[in-house]
Amino acid sequence: MRVVLAGGTGALGRRIAADLSARGAETVILTRSPRPGGRYRQVAWDGVSVGPWARELEGAALVNLAGELVDRRPTAANVELLTRSRVEPTRALAQAAATLDQQPAVWIQMSTLAIYGDGGDRVLDESAPPADDPPQMAGVARAWEAAAAGVPTGRQVVLRTGIVLDRNTPALDRLAGLVRWGLGGRVGTGQQWVSWLHIADLLAVIRLSLDDPALTGIFHATSPNPVRNAELMATLRQVLRRLPAPPAPAPLVRVGAALLRTDPALALTGRRCVPSRLFDAGFSFAHPHLNPALRELLAP
Repeated sequence: MRVVLAGGTGALGRRIAADLSARGAETVILTRSPRPGGRYRQVAWDGVSVGPWARELEGAALVNLAGELVDRRPTAANVELLTRSRVEPTRALAQAAATLDQQPAVWIQMSTLAIYGDGGDRVLDESAPPADDPPQMAGVARAWEAAAAGVPTGRQVVLRTGIVLDRNTPALDRLAGLVRWGLGGRVGTGQQWVSWLHIADLLAVIRLSLDDPALTGIFHATSPNPVRNAELMATLRQVLRRLPAPPAPAPLVRVGAALLRTDPALALTGRRCVPSRLFDAGFSFAHPHLNPALRELLAP
């Protein structure tokens, strides 16, 4: 099997490439800056226009991860950047696939559970409607998925992912760093829900999506046991052996987010999502509970 990764040079893309390659897949990375001597074959593209790279999609499996990191201030310019960085590559991939005699066999389209905005206490499965706001979360995600609708492929799977927990990645590094610095108290009210997923389970979901011809449509790639923010921070403190820490009130979070040039909504909003369709497909999670998942990743 040849698997083409668009946006495969980031932390998540590298993990997916390594996992699939170890299982015998021919792994191809589409990148704007090919580097000689890499572990996988790298093919140049600009993420906007169709070029010679299009032939790599012929009959292949495609995993589309292309997009800038969301960890930035929620300005109009940044919303435009985040949207464009996802929509333009997706459209280029669709245009390239349309030129081929043999369309991609499988198209795995990455997305995010942030498409539901601030979900409150509602339990959200794949039948839940996307939200309209905030623009940097739901708005960007809706545009990303819309760009991938109706693309030329034998089968498409859209993975709306929770926060992927993995070593040496921005999300877990920032959370663990706060706890190590003594700032690991609840954020805001601490009642906002966090939908999360261990990296090993995400990799298994991607393998299932590639291999099972019955899978099509939208799936929640997230643990079956979301937790509230207060539980997340308490579990991190326990795993990292830190004492209880004072809470971070919402106004302080907004000030800190401005200093760190990030979006306070990433910490102050949440979603209580469950993977109903993965369960229906018979998927079994290796790390369904937060405490042992974090211990596997962070314990000394």
